Amino acid sequence: MMKRGIATFTLDTGTCPRWLFEKMVRLGREMTRVLIAEFGPDEFIRRIADPVWFQSLGTVLAFDWNASGLTTILTAALKEAIRGREQELGIFICGGKGKTSRKTPDEIITWADRLSLADKSANNLVYNSRMAAKVDSSLIQDGYQIYHHSFFFSRKGSWAVVQQGMNPANVSARRYHWFSENIQDLVCEPHTGIISSAKRKSSLNLTACASEASRDISVELISSGYNPLMNDIQIISRHSSNLSKMVRLKTREHQMTLLNLKDVEFKTHPVIYEDFSKSTYLKKILHKLCDMRPGDYENLLAVRGVGPKTIRALALVGELIYGAQPSYQDPARYSFAHGGKDATPYPIDRKTYDKTIAIMAEAVVRSRIQPYEKDRAIRRLTRCQ
Repeated sequence: MMKRGIATFTLDTGTCPRWLFEKMVRLGREMTRVLIAEFGPDEFIRRIADPVWFQSLGTVLAFDWNASGLTTILTAALKEAIRGREQELGIFICGGKGKTSRKTPDEIITWADRLSLADKSANNLVYNSRMAAKVDSSLIQDGYQIYHHSFFFSRKGSWAVVQQGMNPANVSARRYHWFSENIQDLVCEPHTGIISSAKRKSSLNLTACASEASRDISVELISSGYNPLMNDIQIISRHSSNLSKMVRLKTREHQMTLLNLKDVEFKTHPVIYEDFSKSTYLKKILHKLCDMRPGDYENLLAVRGVGPKTIRALALVGELIYGAQPSYQDPARYSFAHGGKDATPYPIDRKTYDKTIAIMAEAVVRSRIQPYEKDRAIRRLTRCQ
């Protein structure tokens, strides 16, 4: 069973040597061929969405387990490995790092045309790709900026997203995995199979179940109209430097009370540093939203122009004036998906751990590469045990 959380890695610099990338492409091609022949395209997509399996594959192909470059180079190597064989294998890889990530929708549409997919199916794939990027950049505000987005899908419509963000301040990267069959709601607990080696003390997490009230009040605030919403934002701006005091305010039809919030909760709270009432762009987006009046939070997020600041402003109004507090818990839940040798956060699941390694080893053995390359891959895999 996949575990939830977030993977955090050291931020690599430099480029992958050409000779190493070419070796990764050759071995990646064989691994992919063997695994799809054994398990099928949809199962391959599911395994890509499992960060432990993804991490193991990257380690077998060449990389250190905790290197941020594993994500970007492994994705690029797999994309190159199946080039020209996509329809034969039944899997398709779109997007990548930096500017390439912004080409993801066009690449999806190109493949949809070649496969003669219905417009609805193609549009759904594009929508899911864009929403995954929006959720991880706007609803999870953890200090990591998304710079890599890749979208894997099968002919039957199974899809996975693997994307990574960077935090130059602490020189680390963080990876997010999605899998279509595990998602019940794109904006509520959508991530699957993600591990973590580090947690942040405070992250605005509007994907959490605990943030449901915040998501609901955000939709209500938009529905109430532009002028009442801006009035609430101005109230917050006027009193942001004195949050710990009870302030009686006359607003709309009844008396409202700002929450009696302890100073300790807001030592690094965004409300201290931001004056939303002075943002011309925010006013423009809020006006657009109030005119459109999206029916739910997903539709609100999907509107072009809605980003982290819009989401943060609505969440803060909901929290400070109406008491709908969002989650500030980092969504990372586990240090390692297989457990830890010291039983932290839970004892190692030896059965799952050994099965992951066994599948990788079998794929290496059945690959059509040089014997010495097989031996090197097996040795790298053995070091994981």
